[in-house]
Amino acid sequence: MNEEKKVVFKTPQLILSKSKDNDGIQYFRNNERLKSGDSEDFVEKDFNQVISSETKMFINQKIDNIVVLFGAGASVTDNNWDEDEDGVAKTGVTVAKIAGKVLEKLHDGNYDLKGVKLKVYPLDEIANISKYNDNVFETDEEGNVVLGPNFNLEDFLSNLFSFEKFVEISEKEVFENTINAIRDIIVKATSYDYDDKIFKHVKLLNILSKFAKSDSKLNIITTNYDTLIEDAAESMKWTVFDGFSFSRSPQFDSDMFNWNLVKDVPNVKTHENIFKKNVINLLKIHGSLTWERSKKDEHIIRKPKEVVLKPIMVFPSSDKYAQSYQEPYFDLFNKFQNMLQKRNTLLLTIGFSFADNHIARMILNAIKTNDSLTTLITNFNIESNVKNWKELEQAMNNYYNVAFLQSTLNGKLTDYLGGETVDN
Repeated sequence: MNEEKKVVFKTPQLILSKSKDNDGIQYFRNNERLKSGDSEDFVEKDFNQVISSETKMFINQKIDNIVVLFGAGASVTDNNWDEDEDGVAKTGVTVAKIAGKVLEKLHDGNYDLKGVKLKVYPLDEIANISKYNDNVFETDEEGNVVLGPNFNLEDFLSNLFSFEKFVEISEKEVFENTINAIRDIIVKATSYDYDDKIFKHVKLLNILSKFAKSDSKLNIITTNYDTLIEDAAESMKWTVFDGFSFSRSPQFDSDMFNWNLVKDVPNVKTHENIFKKNVINLLKIHGSLTWERSKKDEHIIRKPKEVVLKPIMVFPSSDKYAQSYQEPYFDLFNKFQNMLQKRNTLLLTIGFSFADNHIARMILNAIKTNDSLTTLITNFNIESNVKNWKELEQAMNNYYNVAFLQSTLNGKLTDYLGGETVDN
């Protein structure tokens, strides 16, 4: 019996897919079975080379500007919450996994926050207090409360933040303790360190640097709080412009993105600048574990994440759009939007679901207004019912320069972008 074809790569002109039957896995280009010459012996390695060739052919057009958007999926490996002795996850996990950890950590009504024992509400109880839809909780065979398939952590947190001002005085302390505990769990879920045996950020940066022009910085946008990109760049001795001054106590200054590093050429009469290689712009549009407000609340400063007490972060909630108009997010979003409108731009999205409406609408607008924008969307799954995703598919079907690739950063993405090509 044949399985339904699973699409792995699609553009306005091309679909690469595979399916499994009693004879094994079959591979297809636009529904025509792929073969090795006259032989039927076409294997996974051959198919991966075809994907690599088509991917690079799609993006290897005239490129003056490269923009890479990292979503939550870019930090995910096996999605197992493997934690250290302090409860910090060692690798990235999905938002759904974080929600499950919140349920687990709050279930007995107590939480240890940096050595302080807090009384908190279990997740289902605080949902009831805040009048959140209780249909999202279920009971397993042993009578334990579990999250149902409709539970959404972003909606839940939005509800808590909105309801906080209506909490009874007698419940206020425990209610606030519970919110602080959830924030702490999110921080612990994103505080992992870079390990090149697990993550492939170094490999990706090296591949993308070969596409970038010598006088153009690689632009990286991320919705993640973690420091994987900074850590990877530092291990490669790359220079990062992250919007903070080059000073002993770096302060946020969005003008830093407008600068580059050049040098004089001694003994040569020339007016040309020589740009330093391997320089990136890094825009952390939802904040960072390393950001904190100064004691007088006058500046946003960057510190090692180990010493930051209250990181500046846009926590997952449906009011992220409103938060994005606050400092420093407004400057970062404005810079991101300008990048998408530049001529001959390649936009590569990695692990971004397009559920964040404020970001998705910005990208969709750029696709439809910048006719020299090439957009490659990569994700664990390239089939989605998210409204913005459907609009992206429609844009592709209308022959905007959009393609979808089923891959993950810590999976096969770097193999496709940097792998061998085959003649078609």
